Amino acid sequence: MRLHVADHPLVAHKLSVLRNKETSSPTFRKLVDELVTLLAYEATRDVRTEPVAVSTPVAETTGVKIAEPLPLVVPILRAGLGMLDGMTRLMPTAEVGFLGMQRDEETLEAITYANRLPDDLTGRQCFLVDPMLATGGTLVAAIDYLIDRGARDVTVVCLLAAPEGLKVLEDHIGDRGDVTIVVAAVDDHLDENAYIIPGLGDAGDRLYGVV
Repeated sequence: MRLHVADHPLVAHKLSVLRNKETSSPTFRKLVDELVTLLAYEATRDVRTEPVAVSTPVAETTGVKIAEPLPLVVPILRAGLGMLDGMTRLMPTAEVGFLGMQRDEETLEAITYANRLPDDLTGRQCFLVDPMLATGGTLVAAIDYLIDRGARDVTVVCLLAAPEGLKVLEDHIGDRGDVTIVVAAVDDHLDENAYIIPGLGDAGDRLYGVV
């Protein structure tokens, strides 16, 4: 497993505004979208391409295009939806799948309630998007879903990660697949309720309100 922390002043600035409890939901959504676009630039650095012939106004040349099979972006519902536009803005030809997962607040284990993914992901580059990597349980389950369907190249894009969650992922993944974690920051720790500290609160609630 590889970890990439996006060290950029614009990332740090936008993340600081996201952390502020006074930031409104509309502003929070806009900043998440902007921040994910910056993270997507790092996350797609190794996206597979193939040569393509290009006719410029003055000459013939060879360029590149995203290779088949097309990448698959998988937001984890519901909070991951707030990151989808930022990913597809950079990769408009990517296909989109969905995983509905939530954390049991007593056991802290991930529960899957929806699955809209191809049965066969062999040869696909997959990009999982979820704002918070806290205990790691949800992302372990999501990565297992993809690997069990044949994916071997998975990139996870998160706004924040906790050291505890990163350790869980590293221990679980082992040599099962090629997994990269891209985050804006790694925070200090998890509290007794498994919230990231200092964190930014519940990303889903701040994106969409409490429902």
